Amino acid sequence: MHDIRTIRDDPAAFDAALARRGLASVSADLLALDETRRRAITGAEAALADRNAASKQVGAAKAAGDDAEFERLRGLVAAKKDEIATLEDEARKADEALRAALLEIPNLPDADVPVGKDEADNVEIARWGEPATFDFAPKEHFEIAGVIPGMDFETAAKLSGSRFVLLRGAVARIHRALAQFMLDTHVAENGLMEHMTPVLVRDDAMLGTDKLPKFGDDSFLTREGYWLIPTSEVTLTYSVAGDVLDEAGLPRRMVAHTLCFRSEAGSAGRDTAGMLRQHQFEKVEMVSVTHPDRSRAELDRMTRCAEGILERLGLPYRTVVLCTGDMGFGARRTHDIEVWLPGQGTYREISSCSTTGDFQARRMNARFRPAGGGKPDYVHTLNGSGLAVGRCLIAMLENGQRADGSVALPEVLGPWLGGRLTLTAEGELV
Repeated sequence: MHDIRTIRDDPAAFDAALARRGLASVSADLLALDETRRRAITGAEAALADRNAASKQVGAAKAAGDDAEFERLRGLVAAKKDEIATLEDEARKADEALRAALLEIPNLPDADVPVGKDEADNVEIARWGEPATFDFAPKEHFEIAGVIPGMDFETAAKLSGSRFVLLRGAVARIHRALAQFMLDTHVAENGLMEHMTPVLVRDDAMLGTDKLPKFGDDSFLTREGYWLIPTSEVTLTYSVAGDVLDEAGLPRRMVAHTLCFRSEAGSAGRDTAGMLRQHQFEKVEMVSVTHPDRSRAELDRMTRCAEGILERLGLPYRTVVLCTGDMGFGARRTHDIEVWLPGQGTYREISSCSTTGDFQARRMNARFRPAGGGKPDYVHTLNGSGLAVGRCLIAMLENGQRADGSVALPEVLGPWLGGRLTLTAEGELV
């Protein structure tokens, strides 16, 4: 959420930053609402002062026996009371309209984010590993013989409809091992604190992490009014809502492995085969709450944490900076990590690491107390996938596939798979 005072100070700069996202100027409309609100507040304060002054004079007029003055003053007090109520209502409505308008405006991109319209304008900043060459035509994950027995879309459709999968046997165990490997690595080596969070949250948590009001259609809402989280970014980030943290305790680095739920509104017809795009999936999510001066360095660190998982699994990837037209609503800068999928012959997103600056912190009033004293200031929040477990499973299966339908699994998973690192063509783990 944006600070109206910043817009008031330099509306041209605000509109110019929005223009880099390809959006129209809005500062004039926002400042008009702001002026209406401020004028009404000032008017209400003046009317209150007049009423208070008149109220003090009423008793004096009555004591002096000046009935005419008494009635005039009493009428003035009543009139001012009505005027105050009218102005306060006007201020309230203008404030609500201003807040609603601000909640719909995306974050402003950092100055060094490349300007562009869509993913074609993203800029590659890193690449690791060489895509494997096969002496056969590589298959997509759901076509590999050894995977087919453990990846059941028909039964899942019977249970829940499209965009669900039922994993069983060896494939389910490999999926679980991946999540455990990610968590243990982030905790033991990357210094993140593990959390287990709810997957049902209230409106405030979704609003505070910029998922509402704009993206309500992308999430599932229960009849009791709870939202199913699209990612544990929501729960981890909102855990500091309303807090004033000590600077010495920053950065606060968190990680959680949870179920995630997305309605995939607007993605009809995209990635319908396989488990690349699902309504329900699992993700290991990283969140950092940090000092404003260190948020960019924290973004680079978070990106390396995610990249490191892929490197240990031996999965080729590339990292890109998203252009202004491809960035998410709440992001100031985003690094997407794309893993190589031999079955599709292309790189696909497996992690998105973003800094939101103080955009989310303002929404949820999360601040820190400077070590040297002074007024509390807003923290900066960051989030990133570390990684999407299902997509990592897909990449690992496709990159490790063999001509006979078996799959060679990365040695790093040995401790979580009892040393069995081959998925046979029959779907067994040996």
